[in-house]
Amino acid sequence: MSTQETGSTGPTTKPIEESPTESTTDAEGGEESPATELSLDLIFEILKNERRREVIRYLREHEQQVTLSDLAEHIAALENDTDIASITSSQRKRVYVGLYQCHLPKMADMGIVQFNQNRGIVSLGQNAPQLYEYLDNQSPKTRPWHRYYLGLSGGGGALFLISLLMGGMASVVALGVFCLAIGGFSALHAIEADAGRDE
Repeated sequence: MSTQETGSTGPTTKPIEESPTESTTDAEGGEESPATELSLDLIFEILKNERRREVIRYLREHEQQVTLSDLAEHIAALENDTDIASITSSQRKRVYVGLYQCHLPKMADMGIVQFNQNRGIVSLGQNAPQLYEYLDNQSPKTRPWHRYYLGLSGGGGALFLISLLMGGMASVVALGVFCLAIGGFSALHAIEADAGRDE
């Protein structure tokens, strides 16, 4: 029996209609997926990494598609506390590879950015605005190193004065303790900074 004879016209489920304002074009020129609600775990997973935070800040500031090269140069300059003209090729490459292989694909999977790997083009995704509130109010998850070093300097000065009064071997011991403390804090600071960038 034909379809016309039974009156069946196939599935009756209608596709979800999207308003024109919800439909946008992604970085590859196709139709971008509609926004989906991200869990707090996913939001914090993205924002805990310094490079990913800088990606969102840079894209918000430019409000348009940017090249991966420009994005990598900007972040490399920030990480090395210099300007774009002064960064080395190895500094630029390290950030570029990290963004290309790890951070941008992860952010694209969550709809936070649109990333065209072939063309090297990046733009904000539909889910990006969900992170703005936390990004703007976020306190860096790093230790207050300036306070540690200030306290260490004060303690070292006190040790030095005491050792001068006592004289002899006490000066050598105090200097050794102070140098070990400075070295330990510096190593811990460097490890934490690298982990925040590469995570």
